[in-house]
Formats: sequence, structure tokens, C-alpha cells
Amino acid sequence: MLKFKYLITALLTFLAFQLGFSQLGFSHEIGVITGPVAFQSDFGERKDLETNKGNTGIGIGLVHYINFAYRADCNCYTADNYFNDHFKLRSEISWNKTKLNHFGEWVKDSRTSSDAFKLRAHEGEATNLDIGMQLEYFPLSIRAFQSFSPKFAPFVSLGAHYVSYNPKVSTSYVSTGVPNDVGNIEDENNFYSFWEKGSVSAESGSTWSVVASVGTRYKINVLADIMIDLRWQYYFSDDVDGLNHQLESNKNNDWLVWLNFGYIYYLD
Repeated sequence: MLKFKYLITALLTFLAFQLGFSQLGFSHEIGVITGPVAFQSDFGERKDLETNKGNTGIGIGLVHYINFAYRADCNCYTADNYFNDHFKLRSEISWNKTKLNHFGEWVKDSRTSSDAFKLRAHEGEATNLDIGMQLEYFPLSIRAFQSFSPKFAPFVSLGAHYVSYNPKVSTSYVSTGVPNDVGNIEDENNFYSFWEKGSVSAESGSTWSVVASVGTRYKINVLADIMIDLRWQYYFSDDVDGLNHQLESNKNNDWLVWLNFGYIYYLD
């Protein structure tokens, strides 16, 4: 219940902020984004290529932009200053999901220890709902881009997202030898023996994250752009994936890389 209240508060703050800028007369853009996600967590070996390739998922989202370069209330450009011509405010509601497995040296077929079997049997799923904002910087003129000169508009962005996470945990390992115990995630003996108690958890929660991205837009007509955007997102929590094993190799919180493809439409 407490997590739900925080989510509603964040959503209402998000909407109030948007309505406040709407009253200033700036123009608006809306769009959809989707693309593959590479989730970096405590599953698998850190810096292992097979882990990076294997733990991938998908993300989708709705985005809204405030365009400071153009005023909707008069169908005219705003005052000619640097900020208006090079910055946009991006708001977003997005969702991503990634299935997680262990990869690397410790789960090779040649390893036949009980811990190797436990790692191979352990699976997870990271599911996250984001609400947040980013300030996007366009080094080239936004006005010139809207006039098709040039047709490309590269950008970088930085912002913060509130995240509601809901991980899933499963295992097919049977520590007792009793078939009915398959999938018992409450039994610590079904998981890697070197992990501390409580390392595996399917408990949902919420956290904040910092988001940075680099990308470009391409203008296809007066009222529409297509976009490609490579995002890095760092969570201020190590529980987003349902695993926080406390070993020396567990040095970082969870984070992801998301390659977005989007379609942006100009409302006014």
C-alpha cells in the first residue's frame, strides 16, 4: 500500500508539473518508444559478454516534450535565446521487463558441484515501471531543425526517474530430494551456498534512478520525427532484480542500457 501511495504521489506531481508548463503557452510533442534492454544485475558474471547478451529484455514507453522554441498560443517562435533554441523537457512513463539467468564460468556444463546446479536452476525476472523527466540538449538549432535544415537533430539528456520494481524469482533445484519441493524459493538451501541469508527476494519496492542518454531525431514531415536513443539508467538500489548477494563481486547497484526507437508527433 505504501509503494502504491508513493507511485500515485509521483504521478500527480508529474502531471502538475506538465500542466504548469502548459499554462505558459509552449508547444507540445508526444510519442512512443520501444526497444531492447540489456539489464546489468547480480545474475551472471560481471563484465562477461555472455551475461550481457543473455540477460536482455524489452521496454516500451510514452513520452511528452515541452518545446520551448515555439508557442502554441500564438503559432509563433518564442524569444530568440539560447535555452529556447537548444533545450526540450522530456517527460516519460515507461515499462521494461527482462528475464534473468546465470551465465559465465560458474555455470559451465563442466562444473558438477551442487552450487553449479543451484545457479543453473535459479531464474529471475526484473519488471519496472518508470515515471520521470529528462532535460534534453540539442547542440544544433531546434528552429532550424523544424525548418528541415538540417534534417537530423542530435541530442544528449540527463534526468531522474521514480521506479516501481516488481521482481520474480524461481528455481528448479531440489535441496531435499523431494519432488514437491521444486520451486520453493523460501528454502535458502535451494540457492547458492555462499550467498548471505536474504540475498534472494521477490519483494517489490520502489527507488529513484538517474537517466542519461544520447541520440538523434530525423524529421520525416512538418509534424513528425523518428528518433533513436541509447539510454543508461542507474538505480539507487541493488534489489531491482530480486538478488542482492553481498559478495565481493557485488560492487554496483543494478543498472541497464536501453536502445530506444521512437516516433514523435507535434501537437501544436
